[in-house]
Amino acid sequence: QLQLVESGGGLVQAGGSLRLSCAASGRAFSSYAVGWFRQAPGKERELVAAVSRSGGITFHEDSVKGRFTIFRDNAKNTVSLQMNSLKPEDTAVYYCAADPQFNEGSSLRNRNYDYWGQGTQVTVSS
Repeated sequence: QLQLVESGGGLVQAGGSLRLSCAASGRAFSSYAVGWFRQAPGKERELVAAVSRSGGITFHEDSVKGRFTIFRDNAKNTVSLQMNSLKPEDTAVYYCAADPQFNEGSSLRNRNYDYWGQGTQVTVSS
């Protein structure tokens, strides 16, 4: 069983930065792909970024490319999302999620993420 806890959300002005962290407890965290999702009011949840089990392969959704960076530290059981140049449209609840990844090269987007954190609110004011 894997438990995930997000932190680092808050209120920031447009153009500012935040770093979200996802701390995992449980065995073999390095065997899991991890994704950051977000859900804004009235909108569907979307995958923002994801990282392979080793950290060697990443995915970033087009709207955040060049602004957000996902990375992980398996020794510390953490996955972080560095968010720069934040925009009001980035306002959402952000969730981290994990899924066992048996093949390092398997898709980070098309998978069912089994384990979820409780979410952290990010609000970007204009």
